Amino acid sequence: MEVLRTWIASSQFIRFNPSSTFAFAVRASARVRCCSSASSAATDACERSISADGNQRTDRRRRSSSSTSDRDSIRAIRLQKVEELRSRGYEPYAYKWDRSHKARQLQDIYAHLENGEECKDDSVSVAGRVIASRKFGKLAFYTLRDESGTVQLYFEKGSLPEDQFELIKAYIDIGDILGACGSIKKTDKGELSVFVKFAKLLTKSLLPLPDKYHGLADVDKRYRQRYVDMIANPDVANIFRMRAEIVSEIRKTMDSWGFIEVETPVLQGAAGGAEARPFITYHNSLERNLYLRIATELHLKRMLVGGFEKVFEIGRIFRNEGISTRHNPEFTTIEMYEAFSDYQSMMDKAEEIITRCALRVHGKLKIDYLGTEICFQRPWRRETMHNLVKEATGVNFGEFKNDLKAAKEAARNILKATEEDYDVLVQACPSVGHVLNEVFEMIVEPKLLQPTFVLDYPVEISPLAKPHRWCPGLVERFELFIYGRELANSFSELTDPIDQKLRLLGQIEQHNEKRAAFAEQKRANDDYSYDVSLDEDFITALEYGMPPASGMGLGIDRLVMLLTNSASIRDVIAFPVLKIQQ
Repeated sequence: MEVLRTWIASSQFIRFNPSSTFAFAVRASARVRCCSSASSAATDACERSISADGNQRTDRRRRSSSSTSDRDSIRAIRLQKVEELRSRGYEPYAYKWDRSHKARQLQDIYAHLENGEECKDDSVSVAGRVIASRKFGKLAFYTLRDESGTVQLYFEKGSLPEDQFELIKAYIDIGDILGACGSIKKTDKGELSVFVKFAKLLTKSLLPLPDKYHGLADVDKRYRQRYVDMIANPDVANIFRMRAEIVSEIRKTMDSWGFIEVETPVLQGAAGGAEARPFITYHNSLERNLYLRIATELHLKRMLVGGFEKVFEIGRIFRNEGISTRHNPEFTTIEMYEAFSDYQSMMDKAEEIITRCALRVHGKLKIDYLGTEICFQRPWRRETMHNLVKEATGVNFGEFKNDLKAAKEAARNILKATEEDYDVLVQACPSVGHVLNEVFEMIVEPKLLQPTFVLDYPVEISPLAKPHRWCPGLVERFELFIYGRELANSFSELTDPIDQKLRLLGQIEQHNEKRAAFAEQKRANDDYSYDVSLDEDFITALEYGMPPASGMGLGIDRLVMLLTNSASIRDVIAFPVLKIQQ
């Protein structure tokens, strides 16, 4: 801070020509700055001292904002620059800038230039954020980044009007958004550059960027300040560009099949379509509770009742449950429904959608995910849940039929080697089908690394699926697993309104029994500590008649995780939900 006070006391601001683009301060020291913070005279004084000949450089491994006081000092200096600019009639927050090219376009168009060659007849205009600067006497180089890439700005004192060169050096900081016009030149060292004849400050950055060599390393801060994360780590921004391409490819595929995209309510009178704890809100005018949707399923089926035959929705889902690397309270899915088809056709569609997305972003069907090679070559493995559990444990749960006690005993023997609290989970299971599902989730699911369709689930855990046409006690349902994670869930949809109502009532009863079981053991379990109600209007819709149909929900966030090699769901959601910062 003593260095800062000394600099402020001794700095002299020059008078300026009103025709100049900026009002800048003069400082005649050569320096090199990278995207660690400000590159101005004031910020340099705050962050480091320079020897008389200008050759001494700061330790690039030191973080730019090592303390709150440094950050506040830099901000104060930059605010002073804003005041100086405005007092002289220059607005540091521009309205617009006419840009002729993006950085990537220039790199492609002028790749043929030889070292030292200049296209004097071509005038270009660029804009972007300053992420690095190098200054040597009468030359200065700034690296400009836009959404397409980077390009160098080449400033030469003799090529700029009057004292603008010194003004630019003094007022442009790392992080500022700058517009520049000029010709194209490839430097003697082979760097394509805009030989600047005119420059304008478009946005003054008040806060220093993270250190170039460390980036934004604090994981929690990366999620809280994603905007800084994307500036400091370009690969992060690329993940969200890839996400956009994946969603675009999904929509393109659905359009090619003749599906119509629709929108269904986010606020609902009853939380249905899945078994999950909902978020509850209150509508003052209607004087009633409403729920953020936990699925789009029931309203999309209403569309089938209304006469639509192929519908889908890409939308946000909200579940008031735990947070992990695979779970976020709000996430994005695509749900699709097709009349006059069954779950076999949905398996083909799942394969088609995911392989198209893989080809769109990678151009190939073999990718690496967290060190494991995933192959999307079709066809994918298709196997029943019963067979997969038998293959992994040697136990055929189909032989237990309705003998719940024997099924639980077998499950205890299988699960006792795990670290899970298996006894409570198994004890709370109300049917053999639930016991089978617990064993599957703990033993089999983590081992399904390559794309695998798991078929024919117990009816007890699938209240919205049609009974299997050949196997009593099962339903026509599949889930798609890749790298031990569920990506898609599909049914041959249940269309019998009487059967549907009985199953939903049974699901409510099972939920209440589980909640009571945990309460008796004085164990808190948020998964069952909420009320479940019957959506009577959905039953009414089915009574008008819904055609035979299949449906599928596919998790877009998990698909993006897979295709971008991201370990956490928070890496593919731009602004994930986080705990309150203390």
